[in-house]
Amino acid sequence: MNTGAALHKTLHLKAYDLLVATNRNTDGRGYEQLRSALDRLSGTRIRTNIKTGGEEVTEGFGLIDSWRIIRQTASGRMTELRINLSDWVFNAVTAREILTLSRDYFRLRKPLERRVYELARKHCGQQDEWVISVELLKKKCGSSSDDYEFRRLINVLCEEDQNHSHMPDYAITFDGTNVKFTNRKTVKPLPSSAHTIFPLLDAETYHDARTVAPGYDVHWLENEWRTFWVDSGKPELKSPDAAFIGFCKRRYERNPNP
Repeated sequence: MNTGAALHKTLHLKAYDLLVATNRNTDGRGYEQLRSALDRLSGTRIRTNIKTGGEEVTEGFGLIDSWRIIRQTASGRMTELRINLSDWVFNAVTAREILTLSRDYFRLRKPLERRVYELARKHCGQQDEWVISVELLKKKCGSSSDDYEFRRLINVLCEEDQNHSHMPDYAITFDGTNVKFTNRKTVKPLPSSAHTIFPLLDAETYHDARTVAPGYDVHWLENEWRTFWVDSGKPELKSPDAAFIGFCKRRYERNPNP
């Protein structure tokens, strides 16, 4: 999409390339784990309800519709894959409502490390830094550890990052109360079309907009916000994402029932 190529819901992949890109073993066990992962993805179901235009729509969908091993060698290793994305995933891609991750994300082995990175990528994004209390971070991580153990784990993560720049994209520090993520300036903004005059929004901003304006169609809100921005003389926005979230929040406060 970034290079202008045509998009298709069906992906044709080399199994070996996928394993290497996600930092997985390329032995027989790695291929078997890949097959199991595809089973889990095709079996994962999501149900959502969205209110728009005076109607509430409840919808169920999967992450991928199906997968197929195109060719398998005599040794039992798959060499080519065909993966059919669900409409929901494909539409999210075309609308840029996805969150890009560093390839180094796949070298993080501990679940807590991955979850902390995901949260930093979502909330810090392209900002210089993001600060969150350790209590709220624990809730967002969904950790079942007690407070003392969670603080210890965060301290270990910070020490590893300080010594080896362990966390991709963001440096992490902990002062005993708050956890701070500092952008390493490796996160690149999404490419824009030469014909686009509007500010670009981060993919996760749409998720945040749904949080502050529940029940609203965020794309309708985006069009309203862009019209407002043009009518205001196209002022320079220090943070388009924050401006859009503020617009959505004010709209919801004025009319919580779209």
